[in-house]
Amino acid sequence: MPISLPFIKEKLFENIFNNASNGIAIVGLDFSWVKVNTSLMDLLGYSEEEFYAMTFPDITHKDDLDADMEQLGQLLKGEIDRYQIEKRYFHKKGEIIWALLSVSLQLHEDGTPLYFISQIVDITKRKEMLWEMNAITEIMKNQNEKLIDFANIATHDIRSHIGNLGLITGFMEEEVEGIQDDGNFKMLKEALIQLENTLSHLNEVRKEEFNGRGHLKALNLNAFVVKVIYNINAIARHEDCEIINEVDGTIQVLAVPIYLESVILNLLTNAIKYSATKRNSYIRLRTIISDDFVILEVIDNGLGIDLDKHRHNIFQLKQTFHHHKDSRGVGLFITKNHVETMGGKIEVESQVDEGSTFSVFLQEA
Repeated sequence: MPISLPFIKEKLFENIFNNASNGIAIVGLDFSWVKVNTSLMDLLGYSEEEFYAMTFPDITHKDDLDADMEQLGQLLKGEIDRYQIEKRYFHKKGEIIWALLSVSLQLHEDGTPLYFISQIVDITKRKEMLWEMNAITEIMKNQNEKLIDFANIATHDIRSHIGNLGLITGFMEEEVEGIQDDGNFKMLKEALIQLENTLSHLNEVRKEEFNGRGHLKALNLNAFVVKVIYNINAIARHEDCEIINEVDGTIQVLAVPIYLESVILNLLTNAIKYSATKRNSYIRLRTIISDDFVILEVIDNGLGIDLDKHRHNIFQLKQTFHHHKDSRGVGLFITKNHVETMGGKIEVESQVDEGSTFSVFLQEA
């Protein structure tokens, strides 16, 4: 005797109902639980008997009940054929369970409502992750606002000090005969000019609408290298470190001025800071063209870095690789972020007690 189609459908529904990984329930028109599967009992912690003694409003969060009842009303009136909402249930232990509820209406053959079929998916962890992300976003927003306030104050105060130093150098020129020809005095005046330029660039960066990629300009790379070398000339001289500039003077790169200056400055000052005292120290800068990138290589013969230990965290925040009183583990992190913001990348090769080569890939203009 052949098996009837209604029997097959009934068995198929029973198998799906009993073995589904998500909660499934048949709910009566009076909102009572008619049948619940094991997954729903596991999710909410109630036994089958406990479910049958309750209606779904009994364990629904009051703030979600009205929206659920309104949708059920539309379902009964035939205005919709199904609905889906996020809602909260109370677990037997009192915990809140967030669920994605999908409801459809089963009808009699004559078209009158018979019962509701509810599918309940646990989204508690998803909601918790969303709350955590929102909390982090809010913290970052508050921190950014504080940083903006700090930047406003700092740039204002620094500009005042620059103005004051400018007046002092003016007085010195008037009162000290021949000081204009003194090399150190010339470096001081040039350093003040460069500090003023840097501050102007910082003012652009701190603007709320600033976007690194949107502010790329065609810049002469060698001009920035020369500028940075001049600004740190006193430091290099103090540490007996020779800086050799072999950068092609014709190369133009797409970069943000303040970022490009910061990248070169960080790499040079790092190389000076970690130079080897037992040999004559040098830093060589040169350029290579590769595809659409200009590669700025900064090569030194300093202490080097053990890449077997540190390759994967060399550009991470608060990572230091040598004992030095001024080490903060911030410079390379900032450098990498600046380079990537400009659409490039940075790589490093190094040998302990032999030196390092940092390769900065910049877009060719």
